[in-house]
Amino acid sequence: MKGLILSGGKGSRLRPLTYTRAKQLVPVANKPVLFYGIEALAAAGVRDIGMVVGDTREEIRAAVGDGSRWNVKVTYIEQDAPRGLAHAVLISEAFLANEPFVMYLGDNLLKTGITPFVEEFVRRRPAAQILLTRVPDPQMFGVAELADGQVVRLVEKPKDPKSDLALVGVYMFGPEVFESVRRITPSVRNELEITDAIQDLIDRGCAVHPHLVDGWWKDTGKLDDMLEANRLILETFDRRVDGAVDADSRVEGKVVVEAGAQIVRSVVRGPTIIGADAKIEQAYVGPFTSIMNNVEIRGSEIEHSIVLEGSVLSDLSNRVIDSLIGRNVRIYRQPLKPSAYRFMLGDNSEVGIRW
Repeated sequence: MKGLILSGGKGSRLRPLTYTRAKQLVPVANKPVLFYGIEALAAAGVRDIGMVVGDTREEIRAAVGDGSRWNVKVTYIEQDAPRGLAHAVLISEAFLANEPFVMYLGDNLLKTGITPFVEEFVRRRPAAQILLTRVPDPQMFGVAELADGQVVRLVEKPKDPKSDLALVGVYMFGPEVFESVRRITPSVRNELEITDAIQDLIDRGCAVHPHLVDGWWKDTGKLDDMLEANRLILETFDRRVDGAVDADSRVEGKVVVEAGAQIVRSVVRGPTIIGADAKIEQAYVGPFTSIMNNVEIRGSEIEHSIVLEGSVLSDLSNRVIDSLIGRNVRIYRQPLKPSAYRFMLGDNSEVGIRW
C-alpha cells in the first residue's frame, strides 16, 4: 500500500507567515505539521510515499529529503497549481501504479494516527474509506450524508449542510478511484473536488465505507486551529529538562527544555516546550506555548503562543497571548504602552511598541 501526502497550496489563511514559509512546515509543538503526517503513515506500515508539491517544492524537499529519517521513500510529484484534491490523485496515477493508497493532507493532524483505519481498509478492501468527524461549522468542509450507516451523498462546502459530518483530511482508495477522477469535471471553484470523485464511486455502486473518528482532528490552516493543535499535542508530552535552569527559576508541570536552552530568573509553566539554545531571562512562559530554537524572551510574559526560530521578545509590559510569531521577529517596548498585545507576524518582521 502506498501513501500520497498533499503539500501544495498557498496557505492564504496563515498569511503573512506563509509568504515566506510553506504552510505544511509551520511548526506545532516545535515540529513541522507535515512531519506528523509522515510519521502517521510510517507507523501504519506505509513505506512508499508520493509528496505532491507546488510553489514551495524546494522548501518541502529541503525539509523532508528522501524520507530516510522516517524509514520511508519519498517521491516528489509536481503540481503546476492548486487544482483540487482529485487533480492531485490524477497526476499521481503513474506513481500509485494501480495500487491502493492512503491520501493524507499535509496540514492535518489526527490524535490517534491512522494505523487502525489502514488496517480496517486492508481487511475490508472497499473502493474508498472516508474518515468523518462532527463539526460545529460543516459549511466550511466537505460533508457526508449517511443513511443506515452508508454514505449516500457528499457535498463540498455546502451552503445548507444536511449533516454535521465533515470529511477528515485522510482518505483511503482502491484503484477504482482513478476512473472516477477522470469522469468528474471542475467545480465552481475550478477545481477537481475529491468529494465529486467519491460521489462518482457511490453512483457507480462501488463500496465507500465511512468511519467516525474518535478523539480530535485538526486542519491547521487557520491561526486558531494551529494554536489549538499546539495545545493538544503539548498536553501529550512528558516532562524533560535537558537545558540549564538556574536556582532562581521555577519549571512547573509538563515542560520540555531542550539541550542548550537557558532558563534564568524565570517561571516556565507547562505544558510548554523550550527549544535548543533558547534563552528565557526574567520572563514568564505560560501553558500551551512553543518556543523554538534560538529564541530569546527577556523581561516579558507569553502564553498560548508559538514563537519561531531566532525571534526576540524584550521588555514588554503586557502579556503576549494567542499569537503565532515568525522567524527572526523582534518585538520590544517603546514608550506609550497599549493595554494588550496579540500578534500574527511573518518572518523577519520587526515591531516597536510605544509605552
